[in-house]
Amino acid sequence: MKNENVKIESLFRQHYRQMHRLATLLLHDDAESKDVVHDVFAQLMDSPDRRLDGDTAAAFLLTCVRNRCLNVIRSRKIHERVQRLYLLNIDTTVIPADFLKEELKALAEGITLLSPPACRQVVEMHFNEGLSFRETALKLGVSETTVYKYLRSALNQLRTHIKKD
Repeated sequence: MKNENVKIESLFRQHYRQMHRLATLLLHDDAESKDVVHDVFAQLMDSPDRRLDGDTAAAFLLTCVRNRCLNVIRSRKIHERVQRLYLLNIDTTVIPADFLKEELKALAEGITLLSPPACRQVVEMHFNEGLSFRETALKLGVSETTVYKYLRSALNQLRTHIKKD
């Protein structure tokens, strides 16, 4: 065990600069790059099978960094798309209170009519419970992308329902 930790420490000292440079090139963010490299070594420390020989260690570590960076980039893109979608839905006009009550009633009715039921679950978890996409995905046992797609579908259905009324 101690010998394994010394070996990993040696790998860290030997390959950190190269791994950090790759992460910085891909992410353009120094702090996030350090986090990615740290995560790779933390996962390496936790893995039961930590056998890395000198010949393949560099390639393996750089591949891990690249894959982790791609995950971070994909997560950013999903977050940016959701923010853009949310910003498109914001309306800055002043609405009378009576009309707002009617619209809220129509919205509540529209939420109960959402199909498939997973769309309704995602809307309720995200907006009522305040869960993030990741938390919602974990609770439902689906990917974050699926949660995003359900939410997009639900918003489209709600727009259509409200325009009918």
